[in-house]
Amino acid sequence: MSLAHTAVLLWAWGSLQAFEIVEKENIFQKTPCPAFLMFDNAAYLADMSFELPCHCKPEEVLAVVWYYQKHVGSSHTKVLTDFDGRVLTEAAQVRVGSDMLVRFSIRMFSLLVFRAQPEDSGLYFCGTRKGEYFYAYDVDIQSSERMVATFKDMGQEPFADEYYGNLHVFTTFWEWTPCDRCGVRGEQWRIGLCYLQSPDLSPRYRRTLSDVVSCGSRAVPRRLRTTIRDHMPELLVQSCLVPCKEKNKVQKSLLAIYNYVSKVGSRPWVPQVPIQFHQQRLGHGLIISCPGARPEHAVAWDKDHQYLYRTQYLKGVNRSMRVFIDHGNHLHIRFTQLSDRGIYYCWRQGVRIAGFRLGVTSRGRYPVSLSDPETRAAVKLTLISYLLITAVFVTVHLCRCCCYLFRFCPNFSP
Repeated sequence: MSLAHTAVLLWAWGSLQAFEIVEKENIFQKTPCPAFLMFDNAAYLADMSFELPCHCKPEEVLAVVWYYQKHVGSSHTKVLTDFDGRVLTEAAQVRVGSDMLVRFSIRMFSLLVFRAQPEDSGLYFCGTRKGEYFYAYDVDIQSSERMVATFKDMGQEPFADEYYGNLHVFTTFWEWTPCDRCGVRGEQWRIGLCYLQSPDLSPRYRRTLSDVVSCGSRAVPRRLRTTIRDHMPELLVQSCLVPCKEKNKVQKSLLAIYNYVSKVGSRPWVPQVPIQFHQQRLGHGLIISCPGARPEHAVAWDKDHQYLYRTQYLKGVNRSMRVFIDHGNHLHIRFTQLSDRGIYYCWRQGVRIAGFRLGVTSRGRYPVSLSDPETRAAVKLTLISYLLITAVFVTVHLCRCCCYLFRFCPNFSP
């Protein structure tokens, strides 16, 4: 290729890049900001991550600041920025229960909140450092603690809609997830969140459908919230069976050769997925997370050759369960026993991606840490016992002092 052709190609590439940048900058010119601030309603399940785009801003504003309020007109407002370019937060580094100021990130004017909790529900404003607001959201994070599971294979049906005069309470289901396993019987589910329809909603809140918002929206009058508080999110589960995608024939041949040689004893066994080893002390609890999985993903767990189906192991199916799967797709093992030893495989979106080889030991020193739930429970119980003993001690001595002052204290001495 000649030098002239190269120069022409570089010039064309630079022109395309410049055109792309101009187009991105013109997005906010095409979306005028409303003259009167409205709130877009959005609902999510707890432990999910969500993104709130700032759909409009003045052309001269080069950086946005996000604000959070629990209620309209609240005197307590959180500023979700450090004004100096916040370090980007990765979802894998965020722990459940962390403060919202640790679990957010701002990228391309959009607010990202990781592992949202019900206390994160409220109003989110996109604006400037001076407190000028351009766009706002009404976010409802619905708790999964009392989530109701419905199994279609058992003939169960979702909750029926509820009517209280002009108030209509119902469940809106998301799309079905992919089958969580392939090649064998698997499961798929869909999440249902609580919504209502009423003509008494506040006009400041924008709705996709007429007079319809999520049950935790700030548009719902206070007098209606007591009526709808018993309508919980739902999880609809059904069986499925899908074939596995063909792997690379070369990889399959190599794995077959390695496995054959391993039986002879010349080479070690090569697993089909990465396996991590963990040793747990006998009697202590353990929570296993699937790498890269989120609550809305289709995640399944196996122990060796046993399939841990949600119809048997979902949290809440049996209150006395020692091994269960929560609504965030984590595998819980309470009071680890020797029979829990084995390899636990994790499926994500129908593909087996990782394994955890669990070893259980009854010896060795266990490092005590306040991050351990059992350690915190023991410390809490000890403090409560100490406070009760102190209260009884003080009460007895106060009674003796009163008796002594009024000269009718009984003589306990022999």
